[in-house]
This record gives sequence, structure tokens and C-alpha cells, in this order.
Amino acid sequence: MTHPAFDSRQSPDECLASGEYPLTRRDLSEIAAMIYADAGIYLNETKASLVYSRLSKHIRQLGLKGFREYCALVSSPAGAGPRKEMLSHLTTNFTRFFRENHHFDHLKSDVLPDLLARARNGGRVRIWSAACSDGQEPYSIALTVLSMMPNVADYDFRILATDIDPKILAIARAGAYDANALETVNPAMRKQFFREVDAGGGRQKWQVDDRVKKLITYNELNLMAQWPFKGPFDVIFCRNVVIYFDEPTQMKIWSRFAGMLGDNGHLYIGHSERVSGEAKNQFDNIGITTYRYTGKYRRGA
Repeated sequence: MTHPAFDSRQSPDECLASGEYPLTRRDLSEIAAMIYADAGIYLNETKASLVYSRLSKHIRQLGLKGFREYCALVSSPAGAGPRKEMLSHLTTNFTRFFRENHHFDHLKSDVLPDLLARARNGGRVRIWSAACSDGQEPYSIALTVLSMMPNVADYDFRILATDIDPKILAIARAGAYDANALETVNPAMRKQFFREVDAGGGRQKWQVDDRVKKLITYNELNLMAQWPFKGPFDVIFCRNVVIYFDEPTQMKIWSRFAGMLGDNGHLYIGHSERVSGEAKNQFDNIGITTYRYTGKYRRGA
């Protein structure tokens, strides 16, 4: 299995990153093809050092001799588990509370008032955090909602949070963070919705309150696979993820998001991302990386 980003005219045995386990062009091409097939993530030769640094420890843990053995394992039926771990190692999980705060300002001032009014009147409201990482994004959404409507859990208002990495989802469900993670949380909000807990070994963590947790459902989801829900969603957050896909995959994802949004639904994306392809005609760009769906709602994915 090879990846089209790699020039077949160049030597497949050339070492692209060296250390304990040399990484050849053939190795990187096979890894890139697998990660693209599994998750739509686009890797090329410029990512050789990143791939080496993230996978060399995994190779050592598996007791393998190098990248050749590793590629053979993760491309075989017996290597399904390690292949899933490879995906975890190669995905980026950087996040923070209220990252790109202008999105939460817009959500609070322009979107939530109508959605909360609908909930109070017995209507259904759904928000999707489509690449939630360790939970700081969906918790930020929930905190914003609770700051406006403390009893929102009494109504049909729910947040779906999904990610491809089951290990990072376990951290999200636990909802316990180091103090430095809460630096971007308003002190009054921190006092109201977090409590300090003993994490063992003399370490302290800050635990998200159950009032916040109960608004969120966490599920494992590969954005490239079939989506096991029909929507519609009123708001979708998918930030700093699609940038790792190639252009055809990006356009496909934007169209799928359009198909999941209800009338006048909102899409928040990453600071380096722009909606492209056919979906561009179904959205109005109403702010910095903020879009409102204007097309006719299409059920399904």
C-alpha cells in the first residue's frame, strides 16, 4: 500500500528520519496510505520527523525491530489494535477551554437566545462538537449555555461530543484537568462549576461539575465513516481538524455538515479553515470562521 503523495521515481529505501529505528520513504508512504484510508488525514514527506517521533515509542512498546515490522503488523488483520493506536498517536489533540473565544461570544449573543427560547417552549435543541478532543470544547459550550440558563438540563437541550480517539474520549468523560488548563476559564465560572480534587501523588486536578457533564454525550466517531445519526443539529463545532485533510476530503466533509444542519444552523470552524466546494453555496460567512447554513436541510449523511 502506497500513498500518491510520494514520488515513485525516488528511492523507496531512502531514510527520511533516523534514530533508533530508521524511517524510509517506503515506510512513510505505507503509513500515510493507512492513515488516509482510516481517517482522511493527509501526510507527506514533510511529516517524516513528526511520524518518527510519535511512532518510535509505540514500536518499542510492541517489541518490534523497526518500521518495516511495524508496517507489516498494522497492515495485517492481526494488527487491528496497534493500527487503531497508530491513529491515536498521529492525531493532534491540542485544545483549551474557550479556544477562539470569538466563537463563544457569537454563540452567546447571536445563537443561544433563540435556541434557549425554543427549549423553554418545549422544542428540541442539539449541538455537536465534532472533534471534541479531551472535552474542553464541549465543556466550554455547556458552560456558556449554563451561564445563560442554569436549569437547561430540565429541557430537551443536549450536546453531542465525538472524537476518533477512544483514549482522549476517556479523558473527556472524566472531566478532570490540571490547573493550567483552566487559565482561560472565567474565575467566577471556575468557582461555580469546578472543584479541586486529589489526583494522587500529591497532585491536584479540577473536576467538572456534574451539572455540566449531564448536558453532554460522548461517542467515538470517525468523520470519514458513516455517521450513525440523522440530525438535525442547530450548531456544529468542528475546528482545526479538516485542515489535516486533502482538498477533496475537505469538500466532502463540509457538504456532510451541511446535510446535518437545520434551517439557519451554525457552523464554527478552525482559524485556518474555510468552507469550500459545493457546500460554499449553502453557507453565509457571517463572521470570523463562522457560518450560517442557508440551503434546504437534507436529512442523512
